[in-house]
Amino acid sequence: MKTINLLLLSGLFALMSVTGQVSARERVDISLFSWPGYGFWFIAKEKDLMPELELNIRLIEDPYESFSMMSAERLDVTSSTVEYGPIAAAEGVPVRMVAYTNPSYGVDKIILRPEFETARDLIGESVGVLEGGLTQIFMAIWLEENGVSFDQVNYRNLIMDDAVSSMVGGNIAAAEFWEPFGSQILEILDGAHVAATSSEDYWIETALLGDGMYMSESFIEQRPEVAAKVMAAYFKAVDFWKANPEEANQIIADGLRFPVSDVEMVIGSTGETHEGGIHIFSSDESARFMGLMDGEPPLGLTNGQIHDHWKLTSTWWEKFGLINEVKETSAGIEFSVMESMLSNGGE
Repeated sequence: MKTINLLLLSGLFALMSVTGQVSARERVDISLFSWPGYGFWFIAKEKDLMPELELNIRLIEDPYESFSMMSAERLDVTSSTVEYGPIAAAEGVPVRMVAYTNPSYGVDKIILRPEFETARDLIGESVGVLEGGLTQIFMAIWLEENGVSFDQVNYRNLIMDDAVSSMVGGNIAAAEFWEPFGSQILEILDGAHVAATSSEDYWIETALLGDGMYMSESFIEQRPEVAAKVMAAYFKAVDFWKANPEEANQIIADGLRFPVSDVEMVIGSTGETHEGGIHIFSSDESARFMGLMDGEPPLGLTNGQIHDHWKLTSTWWEKFGLINEVKETSAGIEFSVMESMLSNGGE
């Protein structure tokens, strides 16, 4: 009996050992702020699209807090807007952009309070933007296109919820909003009106307004295989959404605690390009925009356009005094993660 028991125990320990190896997952800490365009991480986790990974997702509303945590090696990955790379490179922040994930296709709007009609009316007034973010560049370019120097207004650094309340309270004359916040302000502030949207040709052609995926340098260097799998998990979630938009949108809504209607306002309900919202890049589309796969991206964009995007954002950060010089793309964008993902067939 003792021999049999020892054999049983030995088999049990062996099974536990194998089970432990199978069930062991690589933990990855991911952040995003509350916006449907970043919600694909919730799909990847909910549907367990990369069983080797344990995706620990946090909502952090200030993107600069996420970048600070990445610098401190307390966060591995974040989804945010695509203009941070030049700033990180200039300041020596150990954070790299690794993928462009979606261009705006009308989701961004510059909205003025009822008493302001034109860009010239905003001279000397306060406008709401995320300083150091794409909303600030959007506002600056729109002002200059309409005869107002970018530095003739006062920029107020506001996250979306605060921008809505500041606009309603009359503390700012205008602001850049993305959906669903733009529609909210138009609904609750009678007479507020749209002065510009990202559905206009210039914004689509430049892909200036869009989102990206960032990873900490330590994560990329110390766990390169995991980094590639994380990226693959994200794009698997995009594929799931394209095939199952109703279920996927509900997952995103639950993760963000948004109404499904707000999610659909941004990413649509069909799994296809959503006019008035954003276009979600597949892995191939992103790879073409990044110049890592043959062929042209959608919406009339060009192969490798990320390099033009980098120069455009860098030029504006130099004007704003946030950087001293325009650096090469490689100073803030790491292409190896996507290259690894592609070489593994997206797995």
